[in-house]
Amino acid sequence: MNELEKVEHINILFDLYKALLTDKQKNIMEKYYSFNLSLKEISDELNISRAAVLDTIDHATKKLEEFERKLKLNERNQKIVEKVQKTSLNESEKEELINEVLYGI
Repeated sequence: MNELEKVEHINILFDLYKALLTDKQKNIMEKYYSFNLSLKEISDELNISRAAVLDTIDHATKKLEEFERKLKLNERNQKIVEKVQKTSLNESEKEELINEVLYGI
């Protein structure tokens, strides 16, 4: 998995499981993955060390992976998307169903 795929994967897991993280973990993960801030920018903003930021990101990432191993929500969503893609629905109906599964919209 290259770096871009890893970031996309973590963002997907973060969207699914962020409610299960601590407020500190959510805040740092959002700044790092969603807003693309550097470790230094986050550490300066939160007045903590870069090492603390990196430790929080590493720990939260491991938790997200653990949640996926146990709950398999992303795996389930991807299977549903694959099945929807194989249906004879028109493209707009497929897109609507996929958006509902992935984003709840």
